[in-house]
Amino acid sequence: MSTRQSIFLYTDGAASGNPGPGGFGAVLKCGDLRREISGGFALTTNNRMEMMAVIKGLEAIRWEGAKVEVYSDSSYVVNTMTKGWKRKKNHDLWARMDSLCACHDVSFHWLKGHAGHPENERCDSLAVAAYSAENLPSDEGYCETEQETLL
Repeated sequence: MSTRQSIFLYTDGAASGNPGPGGFGAVLKCGDLRREISGGFALTTNNRMEMMAVIKGLEAIRWEGAKVEVYSDSSYVVNTMTKGWKRKKNHDLWARMDSLCACHDVSFHWLKGHAGHPENERCDSLAVAAYSAENLPSDEGYCETEQETLL
């Protein structure tokens, strides 16, 4: 019986202004395999992009029950998932993340951003390039979050 190797998921999100154009980047590594994912939105927040990086990375895993080690420089994401911080905003993304985490054995680890970690630096580059693209789509969830905070 063979067991699958752990998947290492490195993530980062960025926004130019907060809110502003935003992007996410993710690097998945499993043994010798490596995959990079990125995307952006015309108007969003940094926290939403940090979350989206994790979500898109988990969505890219093709089997259920994977052991996934998530590395993020976002205290918001890591502490919410490991310490039970209250979820005041971004309910749409937290629901997606919870659903994806239920399909796998996921552990979250914080790493210091912009500290020379090669995978974190690559994720940051992917995120910045993504929000710098033209014709970015709308982040529909961000609009919902804005309406919630105004009531």
